[in-house]
Formats: sequence, C-alpha cells, structure tokens
Amino acid sequence: MQRIPVEDYAARIAALVEPVLRRPSETVALDHALDRVLAADVRTPIDLPPFRNSQMDGYAVRAADLADAPAELAVAGAVPAGVAAPSLPAGVAMKVMTGAPLPDGADAVVPVEAVEQTDGRVRFAASVPLGAYVREAGSDLPSGGLLLSAGVLLQARHLGALAAAGVRDVPVRERIRVAVISTGRELVEPGESLADGQIPDANGVALAAAVRADGAQLVAVERVGDDPRALQDAVARVREAGAELVVTSGGISMGDYEPVRALLETVGGTVGTVEMQPGGPQAHGAVDGMPVVAFPGNPVSAQISFALFLSPALREAAALPPRVRDTARLSAPISVPPGRRRFLRARRTDEGVEPVGGVGSHLAAALAAADVLLDIPATVGDLPAGARVDTVAL
Repeated sequence: MQRIPVEDYAARIAALVEPVLRRPSETVALDHALDRVLAADVRTPIDLPPFRNSQMDGYAVRAADLADAPAELAVAGAVPAGVAAPSLPAGVAMKVMTGAPLPDGADAVVPVEAVEQTDGRVRFAASVPLGAYVREAGSDLPSGGLLLSAGVLLQARHLGALAAAGVRDVPVRERIRVAVISTGRELVEPGESLADGQIPDANGVALAAAVRADGAQLVAVERVGDDPRALQDAVARVREAGAELVVTSGGISMGDYEPVRALLETVGGTVGTVEMQPGGPQAHGAVDGMPVVAFPGNPVSAQISFALFLSPALREAAALPPRVRDTARLSAPISVPPGRRRFLRARRTDEGVEPVGGVGSHLAAALAAADVLLDIPATVGDLPAGARVDTVAL
C-alpha cells in the first residue's frame, strides 16, 4: 500500500475541514467574550477619556495666574472623582483628585507634592505650562476611532478597552463545534475498575482537551465499542447536539473489528497509511456532509496525529498562533530504523532537546514528559549528540 506523505495528508485534512472554518458571527455579552475572536471592527462610541480630567492629585489652576510665580492662591473647594465639573474663577485654585473632571476655566494641574499648603491657601513655587497633568477628552482615542480590529483574539486588555468605551455586546466568530468519539470495546471510563482486557479511555479525555485548547467548542464526547451501527448512531447523536466536525480514535486499522473504517468506507471516505511513525493509519471522510477526521487508537498516535493534522486548522480559526516549528541540537544521540518519517518525543533542556522514551505508540507517560516532537526524515537513522533536528511544539 502506498504511503501518503505527511504534508500531503495534512493538506487533505485542511481541505476537508475548510468549509467549517468559514465562521458566521454572533453577539455575546462582554463578560463572555474572553478568548473569542472579534468578528468585526469596533469603534469607540465615546471619547476616551470621555471628559477632561486630572492626571494627578493636586490643584487645578489657570496657568496665567502662576506666570509670576512664586505665587499664593486661595483654595476654592475640592473636586472628587465622579462629580460634574464646577467652574474655576480666575485668581484661585481648586483641589482635584486623580480622574476628577477638570473645572471649567482650569488649564493645568500642579501635583500636591509640589506645593506648600496653609489654611485655605496654597503656595506655588514655580509657573506651570498649559496642559500640565491634564488628560484631554479623546486624547486616548476620539469618538468614532478604531478601538479593535476584526480578527483579534480577545484578552483581558481588549475587554478592558471595550468596557472603557462603554461597549456591552461584542460581535465574535462562532466557535467550531466539535465532537469526540473514541472506539473500542476495551475502553472504560478513567477511574473505573478494570476487568481483564480493559483499559481506561485516554483518547476521549486527551482529544477533548486538545479540541478545547485549540479554541473550538467541545459539544459532545462519546465512547462506543466495535459495532459500526453503534458508531453511526453516535455520529447522529453528536450531530443532534450541534457538532459540525467529528474526531474519532481507533477502529481504522486492518483488524477484524474496525468500526470507523467500516463506516467511512460505506460513505466513500479515505482509509490509508501516512508515511510516519507513530500515527501511520489515518482516515477521513464526510458522513451526511459532516467532516469526520479519524485518528489511530494508540494514545500517542492519536495525540501526535491531532497536533500535526487537525490542530493547525482549529488554531487558525480561533486566531491562535500556530504550533512553533524550530530547530534544536540533540543533547543525546538517537537511533531509529530509516525508511519512515519519525516523530519522536523529546523535552527541552539547557543543552538542547533530549529524547524521551522510545518509538512505541503506546508510551503515554513518555509523551506526558515531552514538550516537543523531533521530526526525523525517513532517510535518517542514527544521529549523534549535537546534531540539529527539526522540532514541533506540543
């Protein structure tokens, strides 16, 4: 059987899910907008700041009254934050707090630490320039100015700016709605007692977490045995739950009990082998128009396959940065049989990257100890310490 190159298979998965990436928009409340992608430009409906205010605790003055400083002025009251701006007569000062509206007629603020205060009067040692410690209305952004551009992944600083502008409802892209289905009669809920031949369902947990980490909305997690009809029923259920993309694990190899393979072959899907290890068996197709991306059942194979083939599309749709691809020096030698492209688990060290575990696709603990994959070409076997290798962040 001809093996599909990794890049070619990645392109096939990208094409399969591309229609799902074209996201409509929805409006959400500001307190639900964190980590959502802004669907349209937002312009501030008000000046930022909305009125002239004091940058410091100090005294609002008319700069002309201090032109011949040193000077002493009477204090005509105080202005706290949150009140309407009073008027400042000529020849007097008015105490103002940080953020308080500047009195009408005032054109400068002198910080409180720069003056001498006596009963009802204040002495200024020097003149003050026009506009000193004054925040003009709209000096941050005038009304109608572009506050945030479409495509921004909204973080706390963005929400703060929207709130400052008085924006309550935010247009965001809908999240891709994804369901995860793990297959295999041997699987049980993690934490349950294990009968002979049973194992905890690691893929259901790991793939569901990966979906959410890459910015998609997880709408359902199902587990089925080895019956293609049960799998078809599960696909129908997750569709009813709102899924528009299904990720499966297991059931695509050459054995006697391969429900995903059986289902995809009936709908004209592709079941084949990619030129890589771990993660060689791969499959994909559409069930009643809904994309299904099928990964191998071995936990390491499933998670590496997700990172290489589906994660790029989900992260792009969610405006998340792509997984970092880089090069690094091996801090220890490796030896692998040439002939197939390998993705080996490794962790970063002060000396470079250090391989973790072997090539087996069952080594989940080794994957947990890793933070990068080493991308080793099919033509390479032994590599000494110090050799440079391509890496993919986990």
